[in-house]
Amino acid sequence: MLVIEGTRMSDGISFGAIYFLKNKPATIEHKKISDIEKELVRFEAAHETACLQLEDLYKETKETLGEENASIFDIHKLMLKDIDYIESITNIIKNQAANAEYAIAVTAKNFSEIFSCMDDDYMKERAIDVKDISERIQKALNPEHYKPIEINAPSIIIADDITPGEIVGFEKSMILGIATVKGGATSHTAILARSQAIPAAFGMQGIGEELDGKFAVLDGFSGKLYIDPDEATKKEMKARVDENCKKRELLSQLKGLPTITADGRKINLYANINHISDIDEAVNNDAEGIGLFRSEFLYLDRKSAPSEEEQFIAYKKAAERMGGKKTIIRTLDIGADKQVDYFNLPNEENPAMGLRAIRICLTKPEIFKTQLRALYRASAFGNIAVMIPMIISVQEVEEVLRIVKEVKSDLRSEKIPFDEKTEFGIMVETPAAVMISETLAKMVDFFSIGTNDLTQYTLAADRQNSSISSFYDAKHPAVLKMIELTVKSARDAGIWVGICGEIAADLELTETFLKLGVDELSVSPRMILPIREKVMLF
Repeated sequence: MLVIEGTRMSDGISFGAIYFLKNKPATIEHKKISDIEKELVRFEAAHETACLQLEDLYKETKETLGEENASIFDIHKLMLKDIDYIESITNIIKNQAANAEYAIAVTAKNFSEIFSCMDDDYMKERAIDVKDISERIQKALNPEHYKPIEINAPSIIIADDITPGEIVGFEKSMILGIATVKGGATSHTAILARSQAIPAAFGMQGIGEELDGKFAVLDGFSGKLYIDPDEATKKEMKARVDENCKKRELLSQLKGLPTITADGRKINLYANINHISDIDEAVNNDAEGIGLFRSEFLYLDRKSAPSEEEQFIAYKKAAERMGGKKTIIRTLDIGADKQVDYFNLPNEENPAMGLRAIRICLTKPEIFKTQLRALYRASAFGNIAVMIPMIISVQEVEEVLRIVKEVKSDLRSEKIPFDEKTEFGIMVETPAAVMISETLAKMVDFFSIGTNDLTQYTLAADRQNSSISSFYDAKHPAVLKMIELTVKSARDAGIWVGICGEIAADLELTETFLKLGVDELSVSPRMILPIREKVMLF
């Protein structure tokens, strides 16, 4: 038996024969062309074909998997029409008298490398999206060179990577599981795998064509692929499948039930999401609201800040999709591990301690006001709450409230509707905010404790530095004491308090948080029902 270890991408266990997906790109030759204008027309025609294909793919995916999953192909279309991407291809054709295939291949390689080198995981995983759109144009240029993938029997598909276009193009009944070398938990392929309940894992070093046809078991929970498993492993995995089925059945009985402790105390159980496309997963897992909507996805992967209208449409869509349930949207948290070139931020030796989040917003008030206008406009279409990250002082909150007051006044004078009762809160994720939380609690409607940053700042342990990961302990007594102090300040001031960091999903700490008096827990969607079960037993 051979065991290949990777990283979990989509939960589940599958048994079956392996199908090796030969998706290596065809060798692209650099050819000198004599008619540049003709080659540009050839590229433009293929580009238009690719755009039309994405429109069709969007419609098909919307019908089968819903609008949120289909939005992936809207994003692909935006990337396909990106001016820098198109100019790179056309410039190579013009300046090097190169064939379109070569120009596309070089551009795809360059753009993919740029994304792959970024610190932010979401941005890293856009590299596969560049590959997807580029291959789509290549196929439109030379359709005869690309044979359709035909999977004739249900299989565990292994590959270097699998694009969103490929996964949607497969017959669902033929995909038992997916194992890839490349990929990531927030990739569009991962989102599609989870939405279809397909066990999947990435980071599978050592998988290749020699495994084609072999019997295997894929454990999406642990990210392990068992090749030619022995009888003991097969028996263990089958037992786990039965156990998981029973557990899912029991947890499904909790859907639709309020999250109430045994003594009758209501706990708000919300979901953390990175993107609008994650809302379906939150709804499907019965989240009672969105506790942390990271708005920076609108600012990443572009050359300029999003307009007010663009943001308004996104926030409105999120609020409407949640159907009146609370949707807490965190204002821009750029900086540290999430950088955008158009902000022209200085290079910093320690960006986690530098210009980020609310510090950027207050130094770029027009960008901040634009986002606040969009947020408050969207509040007329659902239960939106506004949350400010990285607060360290009373003065910061006062300045934010002044800007909010100005935005509301402008909207009133323009007769633009918004919800006057929109809740306003702050994230407590610095020791400074904890120590003055008694004062801050009197200025806001709620606290949300961001334990990821609170842990790194309390313990002086950079959470991005893998070499000191053993020193980063979210359960450290000092961190738990910080949470306790924050909850007490909120209770004394009569406001509600939640936790939206990673440890909110730690089942071993659920009882501790409930005893402290936490009102809300915001976790990844897949942890909603397990946490509900734990709360209802308390």
